[in-house]
Amino acid sequence: MSKRIKVKPLGAVVLSVTGIILVFIVISTSSPKDKNEGFRYFMNKTIGSGCISYPQSIYSRRLRDMLPDYISQSGNSGITKCSSKRELLKLAAQDEVFRIRKGRGYVIEDLSYSYPYLTKDAKDLLRETGKRFRKKISGTRLGGSDFKVTSMTRTADITEKLRRSNLNASENTPHYYGNTFDISYVRFSARKWFVTDCDKYFLKEALAEVIWQLRQEKKCWATYEINQGCFHVVAR
Repeated sequence: MSKRIKVKPLGAVVLSVTGIILVFIVISTSSPKDKNEGFRYFMNKTIGSGCISYPQSIYSRRLRDMLPDYISQSGNSGITKCSSKRELLKLAAQDEVFRIRKGRGYVIEDLSYSYPYLTKDAKDLLRETGKRFRKKISGTRLGGSDFKVTSMTRTADITEKLRRSNLNASENTPHYYGNTFDISYVRFSARKWFVTDCDKYFLKEALAEVIWQLRQEKKCWATYEINQGCFHVVAR
């Protein structure tokens, strides 16, 4: 007696495929703003759970410079506080600040509450940070990764806009003076397909070590911003 082979109706197959697509869309659209969005993020959440530990000491907690320690020096060495983007662009035309684009070891996120301009000293500091970061992680499976710059120079009007949505935003900020930038320690642009929590932790502390070394060389002040998810770096 021959066995009957049950074949799923075409409608059931279509529904199954549709269900998988819907799950992919939901996960993808809930992912962070990152190069690993979409398919890679979906795979990461479903099967990319393996964790590799990297030898790395904790440096983030050592970055604890306080605003009163450096705000006056930052103001003296930086640009004049600008009231608007128009004033900032005038300074750029005079080569007092420079447009910042992607570089070795770092990328620039979409900046909603600041402008991608820095003084020469801050620009050089950012480049050196990226260069050392790449060297620090070379030879690991995360080699070639970039950190993300999330904030640079602010004007008075954009700070007022920021304070409407973030009451903790300070009006007395070194971001006015063109020599300050923030780096996310939560989001990185990695070439590795499956970026685990262990990977992110290593990248965070490797970056913190680089910043700490630059601080020890008196090239910057730096603060571990726990609530903001970033390292706040000010050129000296």
